[in-house]
Amino acid sequence: MSQVEAATWWVGWFDPDPAPLAQGRVLPPAGKTDTFLGERYRRLARRRGKLKALVAIARSILVIVWHLLADRATRYRDLGAGYYTSRIDKNRKTRNHVRQLEVLGYTVTLAPAA
Repeated sequence: MSQVEAATWWVGWFDPDPAPLAQGRVLPPAGKTDTFLGERYRRLARRRGKLKALVAIARSILVIVWHLLADRATRYRDLGAGYYTSRIDKNRKTRNHVRQLEVLGYTVTLAPAA
């Protein structure tokens, strides 16, 4: 069996319909879930718009699927909706905001909130 015959057989057997994924019909429900991809969609949609967020999530899903198919031992483990909030370093964020205000010409004194 040649490579062309093998590819034709595989495509004929699998016959995926890429239209729903390409048209974004599969992805809007992903933004409503309480998962890593749902949170990623919501964050991107706020900053970049819904269409770009859909494309980014579609790419993320394709990358996940590729890794799962490429290595049979790989298992998908969702990072959770709180992944981004758990990775925020409060000291770094404070330092960056203070630096930005000082560049604008302000003197900043921080006091802990009551």
